[in-house]
Amino acid sequence: MPPGLPPGAPLVVVLHGCTQDPATFDNCSGWSQVADEGQFALLYPEQQRSNNPNLCFNWFSPTHIRRQGGEAESILKMIDAFTARYGLDPNRTFVTGLSAGGAMAMVMLATYPERFAGGATCAGLPYGAASTMPEAFDRMRGHGLPDAAALTQYVRKASSHRGPWPKLSIWQGSGDQTVSPSNAEAIIEQWRGLHAASPSPNPGMIDGCVRRSWVDVNGREVIEAMIVPGMAHGLALNTVGPGSCGASGPYMIDVGVSSTRHTAGFWGIAPETVADGRRRMPAAASPSMLTAHVSDRPLLHPTAPAALAGGRIGEIIENALRSAGLMK
Repeated sequence: MPPGLPPGAPLVVVLHGCTQDPATFDNCSGWSQVADEGQFALLYPEQQRSNNPNLCFNWFSPTHIRRQGGEAESILKMIDAFTARYGLDPNRTFVTGLSAGGAMAMVMLATYPERFAGGATCAGLPYGAASTMPEAFDRMRGHGLPDAAALTQYVRKASSHRGPWPKLSIWQGSGDQTVSPSNAEAIIEQWRGLHAASPSPNPGMIDGCVRRSWVDVNGREVIEAMIVPGMAHGLALNTVGPGSCGASGPYMIDVGVSSTRHTAGFWGIAPETVADGRRRMPAAASPSMLTAHVSDRPLLHPTAPAALAGGRIGEIIENALRSAGLMK
């Protein structure tokens, strides 16, 4: 048991993007700092060049995105081993990732939905949208995305699970020219169908980001979408001032809002600090971080809303959605 981590702690699985490594991703994203505050463990599956020369998770390959076999099963085995080793709460496992890692997070949520309480994807793509590399590049550009009904069926067919489904946080930069913002909308529709959530979102703004949320039939908030105006391809960070954590780097972009901190708050496992310095949960101490290599036989190696007042909120939201190409 890592020092300071209580039995039954939550686990967050973090999936890096192409060309990235877990140590750099952790340092820039600030996940270890937030884990210290929330008392949860971190697991960083690490892609190997033998699987993908650019260190991308193979989120589009049928071999790797099914319930048994390939990278999805490899990651699940790491989760099982880590959870058992440190006595973590199997009912509070979460998964997140950036770009190809964000798409792979959607794979994990689709293939093993009963194993996750929540997930988050940053500049990711919907599950099942592509099955070849040419299709993957087309979908990244926003071309040929399946309709909402087909996307929802892809997830339903990925397992025998019929609910309840993990809650989901979706992050997307409106200026992303690597993964089209239309993918965020496709993910929303894919998971809105699973949750049978209302078609009409609750609108809002947090730290300059457009936030929309959807509730299920019980009124529980199950999906949120955060559109970061003007942000290019990458992870949204706040590295200065209240709520700051992490550091800028390639695909790690300081836009004044921490997707890391906000996502952990949305999941309910850590304090969330927004621009005005408010904290929404009590803080505590000390995580475990582990990096594991993705393979058929995984090797485990320990390593190191601020709301806008007044009647302009609707206008601001609409303008931001138009700038992202999500509203005419």
